Amino acid sequence: MNQRRTYSSPLTPLVKPLASMATVGIVFAGMLIAIVLGGSMGGSAIAQKLSSLLSLDSVQIWWYVTRAAGLTGYFLIWLSMVWGFAIPSKIFQPVLEGIFTYDFHEHLSLLGLGFVLLHVFVLLFDKFLPYNILQILIPFTGTYRPLWVGIGIISFYLLLLVTFTFYLRQQIGAQAFRSIHLLSLVGYIGATMHGLFAGTDSALPIAKVLYAGTFLVVVFFAAYWLIMRAFGKEAHATVQARNKSTLRTR
Repeated sequence: MNQRRTYSSPLTPLVKPLASMATVGIVFAGMLIAIVLGGSMGGSAIAQKLSSLLSLDSVQIWWYVTRAAGLTGYFLIWLSMVWGFAIPSKIFQPVLEGIFTYDFHEHLSLLGLGFVLLHVFVLLFDKFLPYNILQILIPFTGTYRPLWVGIGIISFYLLLLVTFTFYLRQQIGAQAFRSIHLLSLVGYIGATMHGLFAGTDSALPIAKVLYAGTFLVVVFFAAYWLIMRAFGKEAHATVQARNKSTLRTR
């Protein structure tokens, strides 16, 4: 009996992480370029802004980086939200493997929080709008739009809590895990409000498309998840009623 031998390269386990890093790097670079060129209309203005970015101006570069990191983190958190709704509703089930979807959901959450941390950390070194450590950690203590920045800080804490429960599923139980996980929707809404009302890029076309498009997608997946859950409960109740009637007739 002939058996086919399969050969795997030692680099095979690194393919997915490297692909994820490359994809996220491209997204971050795209956000950075869009921010730099977002307010430029003429060729000379574009050249001037690119020159400012490439020369690593001490004032401009940190301001560009923190804004791009914030938008990238928001995009990854949104993608994690969509994946979180897609897993229980099984909308991608015929295409994607079940274990991979959970791993990918967790991976996206960690990447999103990582970029949010970069967004926050860079503010400590930014000379355009400097923050101190207390203003970053304690909501509503900053001087720049304290309400919306404070909502962003609270949203980050909620998303951090939800992500942390990934590693406590067995200790806290499935019901508590699912209940805490619903806070991710609150965190996402808060992050959206923070970006719209505290972000300096909210007037840019790319930011408007990003916030509006991602929010509508989340609304669709949330509605789909609720509908499927309602149908699932109804089907479960019907099966239980049939089982009870069958037992009575025996």
